[in-house]
Amino acid sequence: MSSQPSRELETFPNPNPERDYTIRMRAPEFTCLCPRSGQPDFATLHIEYVPDGRCVELKALKLYLWSYRDQGAFHEAVTNRILHDLVAACEPRFMRITAEFYVRGGIYTTVLAEHRQPGWAPPTPVVLP
Repeated sequence: MSSQPSRELETFPNPNPERDYTIRMRAPEFTCLCPRSGQPDFATLHIEYVPDGRCVELKALKLYLWSYRDQGAFHEAVTNRILHDLVAACEPRFMRITAEFYVRGGIYTTVLAEHRQPGWAPPTPVVLP
């Protein structure tokens, strides 16, 4: 596998497709460029998903996120683009991306985008005493 930025998202077969379970990843070093000023924007991305048939390979995800480093993008657009690309790659039952952008001009921005497979409903949470 290359160590250069790439928009290719590799996946692998879900080892337990019969079960709903959640995968949570945190990428605290996401960087893109402000499309107006060209200045870098920094964010922590929280990616949560319930896989169906495929899971996202982590190094490929790292190289994919790295590919945005020199790209100009509004916070809302880049968050939704990442969700779109991840959903296209692994077709999860559910996926949520929360992008917490660091302060810019005295304002913190958090963008949350979700995908839900048609017909999928989350299991009822178990509440223990």
